Amino acid sequence: MYLTGSEIVIECLKEQGVDTVFGYPGGAILNIYDALFKHNEIRHILTSHEQGASHAADGYARSTGKVGVCLATSGPGATNLVTGIATAYMDSVPLVAITANVGMPLLGKDSFQEVDIAGIVMPVTKHSYIVKDVKQLADVLRKAFYIAKSGRPGPVLVDITKDVTAAKCNYEPKKPATITRCTKNISKEALQTAADMIQKASKPFIFVGGGAVISGAHKEVRELAHKIQAPVCDTLMGKGVFPGEDELYTGMLGMHGTKASNLGVTECDLLIVVGSRFSDRVTGNTKNFAKNAKILQLDIDPAEINKNVIVDASIVGDVRESLRKLIEMVEPKDHAYWLSHVESLKKKHPLKYDEDMLTGQFVVEKLYELTKGDAIVVTDVGQHQMWAAQFYKYKAPRTFLSSGGLGTMGFGLGAAMGAKLGNPDKKVINVAGDGCFRMNMNEIATAVRNNIPIVQLVLNNHVLGMVRQWQTLFYEERYSSTVLNDAVDFVKVAEAMGAEAIRVTTKEEVVPALEKALAMNKPVVVDCMIDKDIKVFPMVPAGANIEDAFDQEDL
Repeated sequence: MYLTGSEIVIECLKEQGVDTVFGYPGGAILNIYDALFKHNEIRHILTSHEQGASHAADGYARSTGKVGVCLATSGPGATNLVTGIATAYMDSVPLVAITANVGMPLLGKDSFQEVDIAGIVMPVTKHSYIVKDVKQLADVLRKAFYIAKSGRPGPVLVDITKDVTAAKCNYEPKKPATITRCTKNISKEALQTAADMIQKASKPFIFVGGGAVISGAHKEVRELAHKIQAPVCDTLMGKGVFPGEDELYTGMLGMHGTKASNLGVTECDLLIVVGSRFSDRVTGNTKNFAKNAKILQLDIDPAEINKNVIVDASIVGDVRESLRKLIEMVEPKDHAYWLSHVESLKKKHPLKYDEDMLTGQFVVEKLYELTKGDAIVVTDVGQHQMWAAQFYKYKAPRTFLSSGGLGTMGFGLGAAMGAKLGNPDKKVINVAGDGCFRMNMNEIATAVRNNIPIVQLVLNNHVLGMVRQWQTLFYEERYSSTVLNDAVDFVKVAEAMGAEAIRVTTKEEVVPALEKALAMNKPVVVDCMIDKDIKVFPMVPAGANIEDAFDQEDL
């Protein structure tokens, strides 16, 4: 077939099985948008801002496991994608961002809306391309998808000059390259070492991260935990790998993890780490992290081994395949005394909150009860994010979507739209604070225009809650630029953009409001008014040991 570069872009997207793209047009990318219009085979969601497009593609990818795709024009259109691309990079999300640049004769001349986007995103992509020859376009796009989803996934950017989108060449369809799991480095020696460590351990603990979600290792993690009778904790990114309702589950680990998890990991004699990069928010003081344990790390990326925490042994490769082989080699274990001790920690240090007032924790608990843990919960970043991680019990992977590595405020609403479009039969709720909701609340208009029935839950305390919490605890209550006590009315804003809106001011109003919102088949904003001084506990001060977690009673 003799096609234009724009038509080749569409054909390559179809080759890769892409059914939905998110974007915002402009002059340099007009040819591609014209081809989208003519072919009309791929659903395009016009967002309110390019950042919303990148987050929507991210949410689509996280919730489905497929590659998310976003489009933007040159200059500011392309740079507006950068935060979303960096968010995907930090959390290993497969994403292909396609941008268009000025024509070849205008490159390097500070032309109107010209920017070196391939250079800008180089540190936050697995690879970035600029295509200056239409004959190379199809192969570059195919490589982009392969790179994005192979090995440790991540974002890839393809920048195409405008004249390439108009030029013609012969196009031959190809089947997408087969993605194989990384197993070549999973050695018998490493497996045997790991099996021996498990055999000798009397107080094992399993620690699960986002890599277990990406590899689809949830069944294997559950099988190993019950076979060797080991308690399980997780990171923010590892939510859903191990069921929150399972008796072996102890909750999240780290800065806002449970005391049971933090104390249990500190006391264990073997920590089995599955797909986690040992973020500073998890480890606290790395010198004393899991100080009584030997550490066994399973990860697909050799760069993560001994990067943040020195480990005693490791298995490098796809963690699902590593676990499958390891499970065959270990004998069933009985650790009744250890499990009984960890259970006593759970009972002694439960998650608590003030039950006499309307709180974010209470709202999240009721959301869990009403959805029975079967919804996809998306969050922005801050106190509400931690409450959603602590008080909603996740039963399956890819049902908790949050910006873990970059901590991107404004991520949630776009990501929720992407998740809903990728999972039309699931209830999708974005839990946000008022500070985060302000950042990208214009995407409510996108949800309304495209009839994307999501629930936008705002835990509204009229402050930047997490920052204020730090100011209260560590900055002698100097609330510098964290008070949002203005006249903005989110109910009126939502209604002005065509959404339904409900305001909640008392505990008694929570369940009826959530029931109503969940029953509606349209975008709904639920604005819950909570007190500005409600805090996230437990908490570990930055750089402290995780066993030093404190709560309100300790204060």
